[in-house]
Amino acid sequence: MSGNGLTEIRWHGRGGQGAKTAALLLADVAFKNDYYVQGFPEYGPERMGAPITAYNRISRREIHVHSNIYHPDYVAVVDEGLLDTVDVTAGLSEDGAIIINTAKTPDEIRPKLGGYKGKVFTIDAKKVSVECLGKNFPNSPMLSAVVKVSDIMPFDEFLAEMENSYAHKFSSKPEVIEGNMNALKMAYEEVKE
Repeated sequence: MSGNGLTEIRWHGRGGQGAKTAALLLADVAFKNDYYVQGFPEYGPERMGAPITAYNRISRREIHVHSNIYHPDYVAVVDEGLLDTVDVTAGLSEDGAIIINTAKTPDEIRPKLGGYKGKVFTIDAKKVSVECLGKNFPNSPMLSAVVKVSDIMPFDEFLAEMENSYAHKFSSKPEVIEGNMNALKMAYEEVKE
């Protein structure tokens, strides 16, 4: 956490993988749990598969800064392929952590992080998603991993609000709600440090 109880998170993904959606969902859930929040994407040439960046600021106090996040406490990487082309650890606090969607262990992935000395966590969000939803939608598992690693809010509060959000969004598809809830719970248990 940065000073004043403010937590800043930067998301890296590719267009269509749900990084922007995850950042906005996290902001929504935190807001409904009485946090001050910001959740916003950084737009470039938006197209399917192009690298994208999204951000969250979450705090129990009012947030007065309105800029991109240059020194995040946490970084979430939705596509491990970005490790070869994007400096995902740029400005990342060594007191914070990076969470990467990969089947590899943290020790196996660390050499790709340009000497980053902080904590490294991995989650096989694809495996979790395919098992729980039948398709590769990595954003729900990644969201759960970020909440666990950052300890930004109690997990039961997060789960309850996510269930409300999914119930609203997928009211005619109870199987989608159940699949996403299972993905959140499974991902929480599967995060590796």
